[in-house]
Amino acid sequence: MPEKKNRKRSAGSKAPSIYDVAREAKVSVFTVSAVINNKTWVSATLVRRVKAAVAKLNYRPNLLARSLAKHQTHTIGMVVTDIANPFFPAIVRAAEDAAQKAGYSVLLCNSDDKQEKETLYLDLLISKRVDGIILNKTPGELSAVHRKMLSDAQIPVALLMRSCPNLKADIVQTDDEKGAHDAVAHLIRNGHRRIALVGGPEHVSNAISRRHGYRKALEEAGLSIEPALEFHGDYRIDSGHRAGLALLPLRPDAVLVTNYLMTVGFMTAANEMGMRCPEDFGLVSFDDYPWLGCFTPRLTTIELPKYELGETAVNLLLDRIQGEKGRPRTVTLQPQLRVRDSCGFLRVVHKATTHA
Repeated sequence: MPEKKNRKRSAGSKAPSIYDVAREAKVSVFTVSAVINNKTWVSATLVRRVKAAVAKLNYRPNLLARSLAKHQTHTIGMVVTDIANPFFPAIVRAAEDAAQKAGYSVLLCNSDDKQEKETLYLDLLISKRVDGIILNKTPGELSAVHRKMLSDAQIPVALLMRSCPNLKADIVQTDDEKGAHDAVAHLIRNGHRRIALVGGPEHVSNAISRRHGYRKALEEAGLSIEPALEFHGDYRIDSGHRAGLALLPLRPDAVLVTNYLMTVGFMTAANEMGMRCPEDFGLVSFDDYPWLGCFTPRLTTIELPKYELGETAVNLLLDRIQGEKGRPRTVTLQPQLRVRDSCGFLRVVHKATTHA
């Protein structure tokens, strides 16, 4: 008995091509391409024939080939410094949501805040011809080689939270100086006078801004700046622990810790030394999370708008991908002080009520 024509292909057979679809539908390859790309000039009859052939052959367009032909891959690269940091998942989620809404996918890379890993991932993203890159920059400049590669490939970059000295690009950031200023001003209002700082890497832009805000609030209150009460960490738990061991023996009234992971390390050191917050020291941390209200003490924080950061970064990038020209833009989002127990606020309220 002769085999039936157009039988279902075996698992090991070659995937159907656009030429197979054209033969099955008895139309030109040009017509199949027009239907797949939703061109309006194709008649309804031909559209039905092509779609029937596509369904019958289980044809899947070669998306990569189509993208390269159009000089777009509809992918965005995103390089962050530490995906284990709770600060980043909400940003990545927002970026993915915004990208998907616009028909793009996100390729996520984690540099571990190391230039050599960042270099490898930039090479990878450029080789994959992403349409744009969101970059949470490691400390230091971008190499001349990568600046040229990005320029030659016409791949726009949107910087996230950190500036880059030798890269002209759009940036979305938070007003870190204001956040640190508001935190320290609040501690001062609660009666604290010797306030320590656990800052980030000395040469990272947002760490510099947070230090400026810390010092500005002290100066406005007429309080002295004590260099011994300033510790420069790396936004990781271990450096927060080292900061606690170094600063707590100096008996500051309070401390501003400029990210959540360092706060975990700092509080671990305090526990090891038998010190309690806010009884022995007040504390304000940078960034807020839903679970912070469940622990003792409940942390007073400077909340950073994470979802808005990711969404804005993608929108800045999409504008450039779609051809917008002009000078680099800076979008600065506002932080918010969230008062809980660790700053000593409730002790101050109780004291005022008692003496009323």
